[in-house]
Amino acid sequence: MLDSYEMNLGTAYNQSLPSLGDVIGDVIQFFGCERVYGVGGDFAANLIAAIAPRVAVCPSSNEMHAGFSACAKAEIDGIGFCLTTYMVGSLPCTSAAALAVTEGLPVVFISGAPAETEVAQMAIHHTLHPSTAWKTQYDNALDAFAALGVKVERLQGQRTPGYPNVSGERFYQLVLQAYKTKQPVFIEIPRDQVIQKTQAIKLPISIDAPCICQHVLSGAELVVDAIVTKLASAQYPLLYIGDRLKHNRQLQQLLLNFARKFNIPFATSWFAKGLFDESEPLCLGAYNGIFSQTSGRLYIEEKVDYIIDIASSIVPQDSNIAFATGTHKVETFANKTLLKGGALLEKDLLEILQLLMQRQQKVFNFSAPSAAKSTLNLQDPLDFNNLAQTLNHIQRRISTQLVYLPEVGNSYFASYSLQVRQSSVGRGWLTNPWYGAMGTALPYARVVAQRLQDNGEDERAVVIIGDGGFHFQLNELIHFLKDNTDVTIIYMRNNVFHLGKSGDQAIYHCNDQRFDVAALMRSYQGYAHTVASVAEFISAFKATLSRSGISLLEVPAQPTDERQCHEIRLLNLYIKAKNGHPQAQQEWQALTN
Repeated sequence: MLDSYEMNLGTAYNQSLPSLGDVIGDVIQFFGCERVYGVGGDFAANLIAAIAPRVAVCPSSNEMHAGFSACAKAEIDGIGFCLTTYMVGSLPCTSAAALAVTEGLPVVFISGAPAETEVAQMAIHHTLHPSTAWKTQYDNALDAFAALGVKVERLQGQRTPGYPNVSGERFYQLVLQAYKTKQPVFIEIPRDQVIQKTQAIKLPISIDAPCICQHVLSGAELVVDAIVTKLASAQYPLLYIGDRLKHNRQLQQLLLNFARKFNIPFATSWFAKGLFDESEPLCLGAYNGIFSQTSGRLYIEEKVDYIIDIASSIVPQDSNIAFATGTHKVETFANKTLLKGGALLEKDLLEILQLLMQRQQKVFNFSAPSAAKSTLNLQDPLDFNNLAQTLNHIQRRISTQLVYLPEVGNSYFASYSLQVRQSSVGRGWLTNPWYGAMGTALPYARVVAQRLQDNGEDERAVVIIGDGGFHFQLNELIHFLKDNTDVTIIYMRNNVFHLGKSGDQAIYHCNDQRFDVAALMRSYQGYAHTVASVAEFISAFKATLSRSGISLLEVPAQPTDERQCHEIRLLNLYIKAKNGHPQAQQEWQALTN
């Protein structure tokens, strides 16, 4: 009987076989990932030992934060990896997996699992097993991730004596699927298989090689004919750019080249904010109907006569179309061409843009609309109503490029009036607008700060966060200290969970007056300073840029309407109207009719 690899396939072949752990490390390196985020555990110990010699296995404060950091890694570097132990480690990552599905992020969630020899009638620790059950359950995590629409698989060991398994090849194919489709995958790996031999794989010569595929969609020439005809009749065209191109730097650059060549202005959706430098003369900012405060809003709503809507989402999401209020003029505009895309790696959109660059002739006369004159009163209290204006004032006067990471909530909505610039990580503003997960700003900022440190440019990660989000994530601060990375945190302190607040119940009070944030910062070897006025904030913020480590500016904010920015005031009014408040309904009707 051929019961060994050597007897069946020869000594040389047997000696050439790598362990599964070796292949996993090689594959992660091949996809250009130098950091994996995770939390250790007994079922993950062999995986950690195998991966650590090749890539940094970065500890996170909890599994959910590990998943969020992997999502941030996918946002800026094209793929992210998260490593946890079985069940108790992987199940907390389901929120991050849901984020990755919704935001279109190639994140590989890796979980250790019991050895194949351990799976029997006995319930194993970490399994979901009611004490009254008559059978053991091992697939709950696989089922949970699958229920979110995630591709799941548990790698398998040898099944035929004398013939090695193909777990290494399966791992590569699953990671490749995530990379190509921009969707997460979940892989359980039995701990005994990590050290077992697997069939060797021959990796492609480059990461682009497996993505070279024949583009089979036809009709691009006809589409371009129609666009060129419409452009010939237009006087004030607009490129409206969605978030589905966020992983495609080639398409982003091609759109920018097209806009510049023919002098066509462009605006992004709210979800695509941060992909382009908003100081670009042709950029009209991020547009979202009545919620927009950019200088380009009136130009879009009153002057534009033709729109090329490119790479926006297949199914519109309420918050990206002015919360379905009917005020999003691009959404309802009649004379437009929709180029949603759909081909793998946006090859259909690339073909159309490349043809347009060749076929379009007419160059347009575009003059940027004048920005509304607004005076920044240095003696005013700093709050959400003037935070973006103040940060824009600072950015125009410093050489340091600021990369904003607003926490979902008031900070997120206030950040839409920021004029963001481009950075070495490809984003000037980064959050998760599709999914809107709270508790992600610091895990995201950790990854951005690491990458900025790697790049060595004059750039700074800037977190904008309120009480609720800050307390969700405090345990992540230890990693800025351990990583020796730099971050400036703008802590908008009003002691309540304010966005959507519809009462004064205890659930909205998420902080305590006695909380001493300066003492907390000192424990992380950081710096904290409380500022009240605009002038104090400008001075203190500039000072943080020369400090290493964590710098926090505490801003005593007031949860009153006059101290809120336009976006927050409108959104709170909208939420109250949707919840049936009669006065809010009347006010909203007056605004939108």
